Amino acid sequence: MSDGTAGSGFAELLRELKDRSGLSYGTLAKRLHMSTSTLHRYCNGDAVPADYAPVERLARLCKARPEELVELHRRWVLADAGRRRKTDASEKAAKPAEAASAVAGAVAAQPSEPPEPPEQLGPSERAAGAVVEEPGGEPVAAPRRRRVPRRALLAGIAVVVLLGATALAVRLSSGGTDDKNAGATTQASGAPHTSAVPPPGTPSSSSQSSSATDAAPPPFTVNTQPYTWESPCSQRYLIDRAPAAVAPPPVESDATAWVSAHQAVSAGEQYVTLTLKGTGSEPVVLESLAVRTVERGSPLAWNDYAMGTPGVGCGENVPARFFTVALDGVRPALVPAAGHRDFPFKVSDSDPEVIHVRADASAYSVGWYLELSWSSGARSGTLRIDDKGRPFRTSGDNGRPVYEFPVGGEAWRTASSAG
Repeated sequence: MSDGTAGSGFAELLRELKDRSGLSYGTLAKRLHMSTSTLHRYCNGDAVPADYAPVERLARLCKARPEELVELHRRWVLADAGRRRKTDASEKAAKPAEAASAVAGAVAAQPSEPPEPPEQLGPSERAAGAVVEEPGGEPVAAPRRRRVPRRALLAGIAVVVLLGATALAVRLSSGGTDDKNAGATTQASGAPHTSAVPPPGTPSSSSQSSSATDAAPPPFTVNTQPYTWESPCSQRYLIDRAPAAVAPPPVESDATAWVSAHQAVSAGEQYVTLTLKGTGSEPVVLESLAVRTVERGSPLAWNDYAMGTPGVGCGENVPARFFTVALDGVRPALVPAAGHRDFPFKVSDSDPEVIHVRADASAYSVGWYLELSWSSGARSGTLRIDDKGRPFRTSGDNGRPVYEFPVGGEAWRTASSAG
């Protein structure tokens, strides 16, 4: 097996869960929005997913138990660390060779040195007669100045660059770390982390703050719905209350008010829907959408309440603009679902866009927001998108007590299957 999966046992556990589910690779791949060949590579140990989100979704589809979810995440962390070490080592080894090759190519591209012309004496030298008298009285010719050939000079530069690149590679491989790696170590260790971003300011009426090339507001609007559901069967919330103090589950349209009333936190995953629409005559290009984390800590030790009704089937809708992000990652980033376009997109007053973001968390409780980069004509800027001036919050829920509300029931009850 490659990418360090053999040592971690990651692929073996994936295969065990898949085989136990009785579902085919094709069926699982379709429900995970990925290709069958990609799923094969994960289960065979030929590749390690860069994000944990698809791994957890696969495990849940295969009815993994809470302790299996915890163990699967541990093995994925080990396998992913092995994959990144292998990639970093390859890049470091390639740097000296690339530097030497680039400079050698520049040397080879130089034209051959023309024959050095005879030394021409300047006026001062002619005035001096270009001859000097030695103490013994014998006249000798003045020494000629010699130029350093250009090819020799470039060859010397090549040696200096090669030595510098080699020294850098040795320093990195011997344990030296830069600020970026130091930050990655802090987050991977599970210690709480606050990113270098300003705290949320006073929220505007649209719950976003912007930075643009001028003082005018962005030429588009964003309607943010932080508590939409991909499917009622998959949506859960963590609440620090006993079941008797929690109201029955809401319909999706009432979820925001229900979450606010119970001070609930999205459990396992959060489904955010953004509707963007231009406000001016010029179209707006949505360049990119980044994820920024503001804090990270241990998962909340609260009760887990499922929105799905036991015994009632759930439909699943695959939207046109669909992205996922694994908040457990060292540097969370949006990834378009299989078969879906990535940024940039264009919006205008007659051509809006609806973007869906599914954020997954398993090992941490994460505060995060989105940062949208845009441009329109000569203007450009960034827009912070959050939950009415506060970060979105998503927490892992592995091992928490799960409660469900049966059809026609009057109270929450312990779920029949916590997986």
